[in-house]
Amino acid sequence: MSKPQIRPATGAQFSRILGVGGYRPVRVIPNAEVLEWIDSSDEWIRTRSGIAERRWAGPEETVAEMSVQAAGKAIAQAGIDPAQIGGVIVATVSHLKQTPAIATEIAQRLGCGTAPAFDISAACAGFGYGLGLADGMIRAGGAEYVLVIGVERLSDLTDQSDRSTAFIFGDGAGAAIVGPSDTPGIGKVIWGSDGSQKDVISQTQAWDTAFAKADAVNGPGDETKWPALRMEGQTVFRWAVWEMAKVAQQALDAAGITADQLGAFIPHQANMRITDAMIKALKLPDSVPVARDISETGNTSAASIPLAMERMLESGEARSGDLALIIGFGAGLVYAAAVVTLP
Repeated sequence: MSKPQIRPATGAQFSRILGVGGYRPVRVIPNAEVLEWIDSSDEWIRTRSGIAERRWAGPEETVAEMSVQAAGKAIAQAGIDPAQIGGVIVATVSHLKQTPAIATEIAQRLGCGTAPAFDISAACAGFGYGLGLADGMIRAGGAEYVLVIGVERLSDLTDQSDRSTAFIFGDGAGAAIVGPSDTPGIGKVIWGSDGSQKDVISQTQAWDTAFAKADAVNGPGDETKWPALRMEGQTVFRWAVWEMAKVAQQALDAAGITADQLGAFIPHQANMRITDAMIKALKLPDSVPVARDISETGNTSAASIPLAMERMLESGEARSGDLALIIGFGAGLVYAAAVVTLP
């Protein structure tokens, strides 16, 4: 007697991004305000990073609230009902509760029914990781539509006295609806990690260490510092410039696309100099528009790619149906790159 066989799951042959949306906090932090915290200059910050200003969230602009606002725009653009969403993936490193996942609250507020909802911690590569997971879920039959959100409140983890990082980070949320497609809309995601360099971007101390110190505070001169982000800037810069250009090229090759066929290049908004170096390494033609959202938004980690994508589409720099190369890279160290069709 033959053994019973599991019925295979089947889904759409291909997937694509159907809608994108973003949310930028109201409060603008210009470089002039940052200079009240650190000994620097506007010229130094612009030259070193390309940042002129960034957005910081207010008390009501929580991780969940920013995500709901961004997701609402993506859902409207995709033309679907929230109840059709079969999965909610939230990429973030700044939701300060270990559990439950903030994705469950977001799914409930949006009206996604009983859709599976979970958070992923992949830093600045989080949106790319989310796209890879969404693509797999749709093609395996796990969901018809998946909501991918990248959201950060990095102002909560910024040490305003740290001259090397105080000017870098911003807050915001970007969201995308991924759904079935008759043609390939998301190329092979080239993703990976290098845990040997886990310490070059990290939180200054674990929560248990911070709380233990807080419990021990008993003198007027004692001060417990909130855990913050730290970064070995030169190490990260060299890694991003030399290694991520190779990953970006692998994504192009995997998709069967050449640089001159792109309609946009949307890298993680980490540093304008890194972007310029990658453009040169990829031999990207001048005709290909490049996202430079960092100048007004700062580094928003997992939110940076969808925020930059939305801005390019709204401004007309990029057009619906264009092919875009996206790449994210950051703490871990982790990375993810792919060629996608813009919604």
